[in-house]
Amino acid sequence: MPEVIVVGAGVMGASTAFHLAERGARSVTVVDARHAGEGMSSRSSALVRMHYTYEQEVRLAVDSLAFFREWPERVGRPPVLRECGFVRVVQPGEADLLRKNVEMQRACGAEAEVIGAADVLELEPGWRVDDVVAAAYEPRAGYGDGAVVAGDFLSRARELGVAYRPNTPVRSLLTDAGGRVRGVRTAAGDLMADLVVLAAGVWTRPLLLAVGVDLPIEPEYHEVAVLRDGPGGPASRIACIDSGTRTYFRPEGGGLLLGDFIGPRDGIDSDDFPQTPGEESVVELVGRAARRVPALAESGISRGVTGVYDMSPDARPMLGPVAGIEGLIVAAGFSGMGFKICPAVGRALAELALGEPHTVDISPFTPDRFAQGRPIDPPYGYGDD
Repeated sequence: MPEVIVVGAGVMGASTAFHLAERGARSVTVVDARHAGEGMSSRSSALVRMHYTYEQEVRLAVDSLAFFREWPERVGRPPVLRECGFVRVVQPGEADLLRKNVEMQRACGAEAEVIGAADVLELEPGWRVDDVVAAAYEPRAGYGDGAVVAGDFLSRARELGVAYRPNTPVRSLLTDAGGRVRGVRTAAGDLMADLVVLAAGVWTRPLLLAVGVDLPIEPEYHEVAVLRDGPGGPASRIACIDSGTRTYFRPEGGGLLLGDFIGPRDGIDSDDFPQTPGEESVVELVGRAARRVPALAESGISRGVTGVYDMSPDARPMLGPVAGIEGLIVAAGFSGMGFKICPAVGRALAELALGEPHTVDISPFTPDRFAQGRPIDPPYGYGDD
């Protein structure tokens, strides 16, 4: 079996290390600039849902949900999934697309159904649903905690023999005369291996540039508000992604976590961005969400969270080797969807590294698809997909 270095101890890197160790990989080292889950994984909204418009994403999400539900048995740690149910609301003109997508999701094993406005009101009587023609409902969906999941994966991987080097920033990839990646240069010295898995999120692109690879990964800044329940009780007991208001939300303690669909990209520095959301943007965000959940108008703002997505041009991950660079596997460009598929992606990368058959085929996510002019274009994509 190859010696493997995993760069990054977020949910992707830690999951990959766990699955490598579980498969008996003899030498695996995880290297991280900080500690497990302290990067963008700790800032994730951590939704777990299966509603996607592309079949391979759904398959990764379905497999990951099963893994999250079996967490104590699989990882040996307390449960991490909090089931609350999930509703996807699309624009009225996209109801037929939603029906097609739910049909595809069910064929992939997702527990999902199409519901109408009256059904939404049965789930959440306080919502405004006059614009809802059809919605998708997943009763077993929920949310977790990115830092906890990364920490659990890595701690179990270490019990299985994985080495861990925290506080060890990777300065560059090391290549031989033929251009093959042979290891990494860190602040503490060089580490050599047969294979490097680069799971560094928003910090991936600069490391690749140094070996002549420029993947189109852009940082996108996002703000999230955590609201306290108002005097009427919980504003929502289930999670939702809502095209009507361009917001998503889920329960969070005694309140609601609320986020936006998109954020700015110009001038965003992944190492130097605002650590708290702006007051004006949060007020505007809450105002939009209150059009769906009027009770939010009476909710107090508890705190805010900020983070940076590693965006790809088609908002889908880049997984696998890069043409012309041997000894390297890339896992980047997750575009905000990484947490919910990290168990299945980590397994897929471990299978790829060890030459095992794929449980879920990740070849459509090849990092080379943009250079080849083949971005992912799902048959029933939404306007804000």
